Amino acid sequence: MTGHLTSPDRLSHASKAAAAAGIDALLVTPGPDLRWLTGYDALPLERLTCLVVPANGESFMVAPGLEVPAVLASPVKDLGIEVVGWGETDDPYAAIAARLTQPAKVALANRMWAEQVLRLRAALPGAEQTLASEVIGDLRMRKSAQEIDALRRAGQAIDRVHARMGAFLRPGRSEREAGRDIATAILDEGHVTVDFVIVGSGPNGASPHHELGDRVLQSGDVVVVDIGGTTAEGYCSDCTRMYTLGQPPSEFVDYFRVLHAAQLAACAQAHPGVTAESVDAAARRVIASGGYGEHFIHRTGHGIGVETHEEPYIVEGSTRLLEPGMAFSIEPGIYLPGRHGARIEDIVVTTEDGIERLNTTDRDYVVLEG
Repeated sequence: MTGHLTSPDRLSHASKAAAAAGIDALLVTPGPDLRWLTGYDALPLERLTCLVVPANGESFMVAPGLEVPAVLASPVKDLGIEVVGWGETDDPYAAIAARLTQPAKVALANRMWAEQVLRLRAALPGAEQTLASEVIGDLRMRKSAQEIDALRRAGQAIDRVHARMGAFLRPGRSEREAGRDIATAILDEGHVTVDFVIVGSGPNGASPHHELGDRVLQSGDVVVVDIGGTTAEGYCSDCTRMYTLGQPPSEFVDYFRVLHAAQLAACAQAHPGVTAESVDAAARRVIASGGYGEHFIHRTGHGIGVETHEEPYIVEGSTRLLEPGMAFSIEPGIYLPGRHGARIEDIVVTTEDGIERLNTTDRDYVVLEG
């Protein structure tokens, strides 16, 4: 991705953090960790591409010979990472083992393919395997000012798509037709990929991750629109807003007011030093008090960065303390099976004394022409 944010400091921090955790090397295959560390958006292939970040020593990357030009055209070259190409009859796993001196513990990328995990286990039989998220996850979770700027721009871009929703949601159009137009708008407004488009109309809105379908929008419908993409800088957007085609049912208005209050309560609770689960609890209390507790069926939020879903997760049981620089969604929902549902989602980032809301459009439902 052009313009992808990278920094030599990330490799240095990852190496030092690995050493502090008693990990001899990080082994990172294509996926979000590799993108975050190097800016290289590598294809996940059966041929092994793997960045090796030793706790002591210089990082290097093994890559199929036919992929080496792509590696060298990426930010990897500017980071000074040695690239070790391998041919079709070579063993890249043996090449990694030969460069690591009997490691006692290695950390593998969370998204590594199982066959690669097993082959690395065979190549490094004396090494305990653990997850790279123990090291890289903590680094990714605490965003730099540059990363927050990138997330802010991503949020502004997706806000502009929501501002255009009146052109897409009209009676007589199917969810799929509306979704195609929304996807085009996501690209038009500054994203390079469309990560998801949820248009949950009428009873489909009661399914939080509803896939676009052939249901035709009708007057009086309540519509959940949850959309997101990735910008050229490599950072994600994610925002949910509610729309009605004409005046909504009174039942919806009643529970939407409860939901709106719950989302505001969760935002008010979120600040440095509180637990992630306390933010979830703040939203859940309001919804339960309003009589809809059984209809709030998912966590209140998830972290966001180079992935739409990453740490920290805003969920019961997470005693993680929020810190400045953590970015996450606050998105309580109420879902009435067979009827309709509602969700309000903002991306926020923890500041020194509270949060900054990165989605700034009105949280209220928007009445469109029915």
